[in-house]
Amino acid sequence: MKITTSCILLALAGAAVADEKYVTCGSTIKLAHIESGSNHFLNSDERTLQSGSGQQLVTAVKTTDASALWQVRESDGKPVCDVGKPIKCGDFVRLTHLGTNNNLHTHSHKSPLSKQHEITGFGNGSGEGDKSDDWRVMCNGEEFWVRGEEISLRSATTSRYLGAASNAKFTEQNCGRGCPILNHLEVFGRKEDDKHTKWKTDAGVYLYK
Repeated sequence: MKITTSCILLALAGAAVADEKYVTCGSTIKLAHIESGSNHFLNSDERTLQSGSGQQLVTAVKTTDASALWQVRESDGKPVCDVGKPIKCGDFVRLTHLGTNNNLHTHSHKSPLSKQHEITGFGNGSGEGDKSDDWRVMCNGEEFWVRGEEISLRSATTSRYLGAASNAKFTEQNCGRGCPILNHLEVFGRKEDDKHTKWKTDAGVYLYK
């Protein structure tokens, strides 16, 4: 599926169709972390972790650019999803980073700051990976994933929740002078589903039938 530059620019300006309320398969979204003020977005690029797995770095950061865009896809090994179909709460999805075409991933390697589970971008740039790329959408009583509403994402393989915290931040003290991810929040896999594991969708390219 091709997402054009004009679509991305429109999305980053916050454009949306007012009467379309659900996150759908094939849509490209930004995920905002709620505990840190809903202004830090799940983010990645081609940089890699300097410890643990050495895989692609994933953080949460204040940004308005395309590095925070992720495409919602079918889970690993499943048939290509029906583009524009609303995602049911409880469904497993993959989130593929638009800029690198690698998938949001977790495993038992320790995260660098809080020593919880690592969250990385995984794959070879093809959008393919493994079961540790699958995330279950956990809602608050809704049938479908509603745009802008609070959700959690739970790993299919570790049962850890995608999380971040405003006090788990990369600084010169823990990252060094000239740190390339200064003031980014660490993103981790958290055992508990609590205030640190709540996210909501923001601007995006939402596809509908």
